[in-house]
Amino acid sequence: MLKLENINTFYGNIHALKNVDIEIRQGEIITLIGANGAGKSTTLMSICGVVPPRSGKIVFEDEDITQTPTDVIVSRGIIQVPEGRRIFPALTVRENLDMGAFLRKDKEKIKMDIEYVFELFPILADRRNQVGGTLSGGEQQMLAISRALMASPRLLLLDEPSLGLAPIIVQQIFSIIKKINEEQKTTIFLVEQNANLALKTAHRGYVMETGRITQADTTKALLANDKIRDAYLGV
Repeated sequence: MLKLENINTFYGNIHALKNVDIEIRQGEIITLIGANGAGKSTTLMSICGVVPPRSGKIVFEDEDITQTPTDVIVSRGIIQVPEGRRIFPALTVRENLDMGAFLRKDKEKIKMDIEYVFELFPILADRRNQVGGTLSGGEQQMLAISRALMASPRLLLLDEPSLGLAPIIVQQIFSIIKKINEEQKTTIFLVEQNANLALKTAHRGYVMETGRITQADTTKALLANDKIRDAYLGV
C-alpha cells in the first residue's frame, strides 16, 4: 500500500532520515519504534509532505507521492494524528469532528461515522458540545483520533498516541487502535516510544536509530530479540 524507498530527508544541513526503506501492506498495523530523536516523527512528516524528502521515493497505492502537496495527500486518504494531539482547542468536540470531515461530501456516511466514533469513545458523545481545550489529555487524544477517522482514512498515521497519558488511558487507546484496524480494515502506521505496547499491538515492526532503519521483522520476532529487549523493553 505504501513504500518508502531510499528516503533521505534533511532539516537544513541536518541529515534526519538516511536511506530509509519501509513497506506497509493493506490491512496491517505497522509500528516504528526508536529512541526520542531517532527520526520517527520525521518519517511521518515526509510521508505527509510536510518535510519532503530530498531524495528517494514514496509510493502510495502504486502512485509516486514524493513531492505531492500535503492537502492532496490528505485527499487521497493518508491522515495523520500528530504528536501532541493538536485539536482545535476553541472548537467544540462536534466542531472538531466536522473539521475532520471537511473534504467529504457524503453527508449520510459522515453521520454514520460520527455515530461510530461516539460508539468508540462514549465520553466524546457526552461532551459533544464541550470546547476541546477543556478536555483532559486522554479525551483530547480520543478526539484527535476521532477527528482523523472522520476524514475516512485509507492509511492512518499515529504519532506517539500514548504520550503524556495515564497507563489506564493508554491501554484504552491501544485497544481502540486494534478495533479500528479490525472493524474498519484501516491500515495503520504507528510511531511510538512505548515499544512494548506498540510491538504487542502491531503485526510487523521497524526499529530506527539515528535516522536509519536498523531492524525490520514481525513483532513476535522483535519482542523475542535480546537486543530489542535490552534497548527498548527494559527486560
